[in-house]
Amino acid sequence: MLGTELKCFLEKTGIPYTGTDREVDITDPAALADYAKNHTGSFSWIINCAAYTAVDRAEDDAENCRRLNTEGAGNIARAAREAGASLIHISTDYVFNGLSNLPYKEDDAPDPIGIYGVTKRDGELRVLEENPESWIIRTAWLYGRYGGNFVQTMLTMMKERQIISVVNDQRGSPTWAYDLALAITSLICLVEAGEPVPQGTYHFTNEGEITWYEFAGEIYKQGRALGTLKKDCEIRPCSSKDFPARVKRPAYSVLDKAKIKKALGLEIPSWDASLNNFLTKQRYA
Repeated sequence: MLGTELKCFLEKTGIPYTGTDREVDITDPAALADYAKNHTGSFSWIINCAAYTAVDRAEDDAENCRRLNTEGAGNIARAAREAGASLIHISTDYVFNGLSNLPYKEDDAPDPIGIYGVTKRDGELRVLEENPESWIIRTAWLYGRYGGNFVQTMLTMMKERQIISVVNDQRGSPTWAYDLALAITSLICLVEAGEPVPQGTYHFTNEGEITWYEFAGEIYKQGRALGTLKKDCEIRPCSSKDFPARVKRPAYSVLDKAKIKKALGLEIPSWDASLNNFLTKQRYA
């Protein structure tokens, strides 16, 4: 989702890039070293969007999850250091347990629940061990044009069903992948222009906080207003207990964004404004 969004964004802005997928195995240090050797001098930044993100499946596939999220992240950080490239590594709100009632700051102690969260936290640690001069950006509730996500799922269900139940006891901040791609690109451009953007960990989501139920309600409201949704659909609130899962989701996933706003001089759009921009772009895509 994010990798493809970045690809499109870089193409539009004219920034040269090379995109990789499964042809470069991040769990194989030799393959990464080979790739870097063959492209020495052709890149000065690496953005790591690769991750194992199937939260429930990870509980039965812990080794593959660890290889991608922890070992793979460390391998990329080492390859970046050896190639003399700067690294931006993408992480997640799942490094926290979700028990807070205040937005999480970058220096709050991680306490992940589930294999996915543990491997992402360990991936952050490996990145900083291998390459302390890296940027880590944690995000949450990501959606966009590419790949499966909550907004696309809701739009499909709202077209097919008369009633939908959505959990109303998990709070967070939706993040449009386009806005995150813009923030990543802004960081790179500032550093390339000689502006001081300290390495370390940052948080980025859209502004505001809501529940999944409230998010679904706004998707429906805006979808009807834009003509994307033609039929009536009732959205009912429910509890997380009504949707049993292998891993308990964080009840509170809101991230404090003061640090990245100050460092990059960003004005981050509200979640509902970005949703409207996304749905409008989708409508005319």
